[in-house]
Parts: sequence; structure tokens; C-alpha cells
Amino acid sequence: MMILTLLPLLLPLVGALLMALPIKGKGRDAIFLALLGGNLAALLLGEVLESPGLPELPVGSFAISLSPDGLGRFFGLLFGLLFFLAGLFSLEYNCHDSHQSRFNGFYLLTLWALMGLSQAGNLFTFYLFYEAMTIASMPLVFHAGDNTSMKAALRYLGYSLFGAALVLFGFFYLGQFCRSTDFVAGGSLLPLPVGENGLLLLAVFALLLGFGCKAGLLPLHHWLPVAHPVAPAPASAVLSAAITKAGVLGILRVLWYLTGPQVLAGSWVQRTMVLLAIATIFTGSMLAWREKLLKRRLAWSSVSQVSYALYGIFTLSLTGLEGALLQILFHGLCKTGLFLFAGAVIHRTGKTYVWELSGLGRKMPLTFLAFALLSLSLVGIPPFAGFVSKWSLALGGMETLGGLGVAGAGVLLLSALLTAGYLFPISIHGWTERAQWEDGLEPGWKMLLPLLLLAFSLLMLGIFTGPGAELVSGLAREMMGGGL
Repeated sequence: MMILTLLPLLLPLVGALLMALPIKGKGRDAIFLALLGGNLAALLLGEVLESPGLPELPVGSFAISLSPDGLGRFFGLLFGLLFFLAGLFSLEYNCHDSHQSRFNGFYLLTLWALMGLSQAGNLFTFYLFYEAMTIASMPLVFHAGDNTSMKAALRYLGYSLFGAALVLFGFFYLGQFCRSTDFVAGGSLLPLPVGENGLLLLAVFALLLGFGCKAGLLPLHHWLPVAHPVAPAPASAVLSAAITKAGVLGILRVLWYLTGPQVLAGSWVQRTMVLLAIATIFTGSMLAWREKLLKRRLAWSSVSQVSYALYGIFTLSLTGLEGALLQILFHGLCKTGLFLFAGAVIHRTGKTYVWELSGLGRKMPLTFLAFALLSLSLVGIPPFAGFVSKWSLALGGMETLGGLGVAGAGVLLLSALLTAGYLFPISIHGWTERAQWEDGLEPGWKMLLPLLLLAFSLLMLGIFTGPGAELVSGLAREMMGGGL
């Protein structure tokens, strides 16, 4: 049974090494897709059979621990699915790229790091894979090799290292207050000596802000709108949908598996993080609404939408946590699809600005249909999946935050209106206006299939809410482990 724990780590790592061999064309593509598919199949089987943890590997006074639990499997399956769909899309998107093997290799290495994150059983292991994820994903940002992409990659690295330094500071201080840094539902905090609460809260704040950097939380958010536009569209998709979620996973591990939520309830740390999340939601939506470059507009949208989940987490309520988990799932599916839409348009037309897409829906009807469905879900229009998560987030905030929760619900509503304002006109102008476009612009099946699957899955998840709601409700209760 332990092989089910090892396979999601071994397959991407072996695949990355194979991409360095002189294998070209269809053979390379087949190996790449088979490895992504095998990884996803192993994750699904591990979920069904509940793959066990591995024996710990001592490293000095620490230990490398791989011990998948409910939360880890949830994130692992999401990462595996998104990487498979974006990887399939990349086979057509990168078909004329002379550096496709290099892209594939670092793409698989990034997936390997994310698999390690999802299976990490303690904070030390999580931190190792968290740093590995940054290093592995950086070449995806500077893949084009020009000055703009290099500067964007350096900014991504700089912000990531600063966030990691905050995490490291919090890690060493938090270790003094916990029985261990193993992930235990409900937390493993020791009884605090008199007067030590202030230092503990400072350590937790450093951890939350450090992981919040990857999640695009203000004021450490500015790598997203710089890195996304220069990266290839499949890389932008996983940067937005998966890399940001690594930061969210780190925050969940700290709050619900190390300290326990009761430590933050009513503290200055909770109030600060809620205010930062609300500010990020509004700022990201407003800047997305003003942005004219398509991929940068979607990047600012990610800044806003990921903080929806953070807002739900920082409410420290069961309803808010359920809404956050749903938002993590739905945003991952939705934003992957939106960036793949941008990639399809760029690949087929070379157009990158929103105003250049007028009338294009008449020549790319299936692509624009997928975009319209994805947009409706991101805004939160019933019966699409996005409505379910946003409703729970608003309720969770009002349950525990009082007047601040009412303000948070108002910002969520305002953000939804701004989201409609920066997404809906693309569909409207794409379908209703006339422009001179050549025929045959619809992309091939490797691009269309992931787009349509993502779009219609969000519609189905919104209509049939029962299974998804039961899944996250059970997971949220498991995470609480007696806390709050």
C-alpha cells in the first residue's frame, strides 16, 4: 500500500529526468501525458484506499515525514487534476516551441514539489517542498528567455524568498510552543507560560504572512500580475490555480494542524489577517477591472479570488472553513480554464489585449462558450459552483466577525460586481460585434477538451452540490479536531 504514497512523488520526478533525454515529437508528448495521467490515477487510487504514511527519515533534530491525510489528499487531487488538464493543453500550445522538453521537465518538477507539499506530515517537510516548489517553478516564468520574463522571474523569486524567510522565523519560534511540528488536526500546542502569548502570536503572524505571499495576500502580492503575463499560458494556469493554493495550504496547516484556531480567535492577528484579506479582495478586483492586458487582468483577478478563501479561513468558523475549501476547489478549476482560454486566443490569433477580441467569439464559438461559463462561475451566478462557495464565505464571516463580517460580505458582493465588469464584456463584445477575422481559428482538441471539461464541471458542481458539500463538510469537521 505504501507504493500509493510514493507513486505521486516518483512519477513526476522520473518524468522530469526523462525530459532531459533526447526524445522528441510524439514520443516525448506521449511520455509526458502518460506520467501526468499515471500521477492522477495514483492519487485517485490513494484517495479510495487511503494510502498510508511512510516511515520518518531523521535529518538531524528534524525528520522528513510523508503522511497523507484528508486535507493533503484533497489538495493533491486538485493539483494532479489541474496539472493533467493544463499539461494536455500545453502539447498543442507549445507544439512549435524548441524548448518544450525544458518546459515539460520543470513543469513535472513543480508537480513533484506540490505532491510533496500535499503529503507532508510535519512543518519541516512542508518547508523543504515549499522551497523546492519555488525553485522548480521559477524557470516556467522566464521560459521565454527575454529581459521582461527574466525580471518577472527575479521578482517572483524575491517575493518568494522573503515570504519563506518569514515562514522560517515563525517555524523556529512556534516550535517552542508545540509538542511537535507534526500536523495534528486541532493543533498540538502546549499550555503557554504566563506572558508568552505575545511571542506566540508574533510567530503565527509571521507564518501566516509568509505563506500569504504565495497566496497573493497584500502587501506581498505583486509578483502575480508581473509573472503571469510573461509565462506560457499553461504555466500561468498552474501558477494561478495551484502555486497560490500552496500558500493557502500552508496557512491551513498552521491554523488547524499546529496552533489550533482557538489561539487566534479574537486576537490582533485574526483581525489583521481578516482586514488584509478584505483589502486584497477589493484591490485585486478593482485593478483587474481597470487592466486591459488579458493575462494581467486574470492575474489581478487571482489576487482577489484566492483571498476569498483566506477570508473564509480567517473567520475561524466552520461555515467559513467549508466555504474556503469550496472556493479553493472552484477557483482552481475556474482560473485554470480562464488562463487556458487566454492561451488559446494568444496561440490562434496572437492577440493579448481585451479590446482586440471584439467579434472573435463568432470564429471561436466553443472557446468563447467555455469562457462564458467560466466567467459566470467566477462571478458567483447561480446555478454555477462559484455561488455555493461565496454564499458560505459571507455567512461564515457574519457568524463570527460581527460588524467586520457584515463589511466583509459587502466587499464580497462588490467584488462580484467588479468581476462581472471585467469578464462579461469580453463575452459580449466577442459575440455581438463584427470584426474581420479569418475562418478556422478554433483550436484543436488538445486545447478545447480541457477548456470544455473545466467549464461544464463547474456547472455540474453548481447544480449537483450535494457530493461536493458533503466532502468539504466532512473534511472541515475533521480539520477542526475539537477546536472551536
